[in-house]
Amino acid sequence: MKALVLDAEQRTAHLKSIPPPTPSPQEILIRVVTIALNPIDSLYVLHPLAQSGRTIGSDFAGVVEAVGDLVPQSNLKLGHRVAGFLQGACGVNDRPGAFAQFLVCPWDLVWRIGAEMRLQEAAAISLCGLTAAQALFYRMGLEAPFRWSGEGSVTVAAAGPEEKQHPAKPGILSVFIYGATTSVGLYAAQLVRQSAESSGRSIRLFGAASQKHFLMLQAEPYCYDALVDYHDASWPTKVRELSYSGRGIDYAFDCISEGMTVSKTASTLAPEGQMAIVRSREGGAWTDSGNLPVEPSYGAVWEGLGEMVQYQGMHLPASPRARAFAVAFYEWLSSGEGRLKANPLREMPGGLESIVDDGFDLLGSGTMGDRGGSDGKAYKRALSAEKMVYSL
Repeated sequence: MKALVLDAEQRTAHLKSIPPPTPSPQEILIRVVTIALNPIDSLYVLHPLAQSGRTIGSDFAGVVEAVGDLVPQSNLKLGHRVAGFLQGACGVNDRPGAFAQFLVCPWDLVWRIGAEMRLQEAAAISLCGLTAAQALFYRMGLEAPFRWSGEGSVTVAAAGPEEKQHPAKPGILSVFIYGATTSVGLYAAQLVRQSAESSGRSIRLFGAASQKHFLMLQAEPYCYDALVDYHDASWPTKVRELSYSGRGIDYAFDCISEGMTVSKTASTLAPEGQMAIVRSREGGAWTDSGNLPVEPSYGAVWEGLGEMVQYQGMHLPASPRARAFAVAFYEWLSSGEGRLKANPLREMPGGLESIVDDGFDLLGSGTMGDRGGSDGKAYKRALSAEKMVYSL
């Protein structure tokens, strides 16, 4: 089969022929139809953590081609359309990647795609959707619109810093999302709205984005109550003024986590407010002003795969609890109750062979300031509130 394989020495990836994988008894073999690009895909090719020879890539959607002997037949069958993500080359530990014609995956770490959704849309959901769900529900404790095993089973004393169970906050809640038009931010807003619907809680949702996207963010399915322009240097003050009696934000989620965004987002918090970020302190992408009111909550989305993770100087042990949360999230998506609308898509020309030259060129090395774009071709214009997908 064809796969996009890491060349760590040259900091790139090449299309190569490699043997197709064989599913274990609890895995399924998937024929990949569509893949979606995430900033981490280009980041860890241009700044490799893994050794050469690893298949790269994370998000995928495709069709079940073979089923392991121990896979419950009531769950997945040949021909079912499924989506999920793999770790690929985004870590030191040897893990499979998604940018290939075929892949294998544990049967319970994919979700069934409904008949109304295109594979291209489904490919754009898994990694960023789970990242948003982990931050809001698993780490900060906002009430999830689904139940999961392990919910409420970890006491505050026994929990690690990313797994504490937080008591419910009384009254009207406020949530602020910085980077509202990022892929993670777009799913976070939808999940906040679904949390409010399922719990009956009143939640006011505020966001920071470019003013050109305000109309989109005010409409379904995001429904922001108020927005600030991140270009305005006074946006943190404006966010606090939007909160109830100016007391600050209950839950803040920085979906950029670069430079001073963490410090500025933290400045919007209420005295007992909580905050989550998408990039670790160890990664060095953001600057600590020295007066953060709380330590931002961070965790790698890879924890949801239930495997040990090594990257950026961190060693994260396998977490059965994080895996159980991911399984429940995927079950919710499969049930049809999890109504997540895919990010606006940019369907790129070509297939695996075009990802490095076109897709990675647009994404750059993983930071917002390093993104490329615009060589006269419409599909190479700078990205803004869009997710790139390729069909194989």
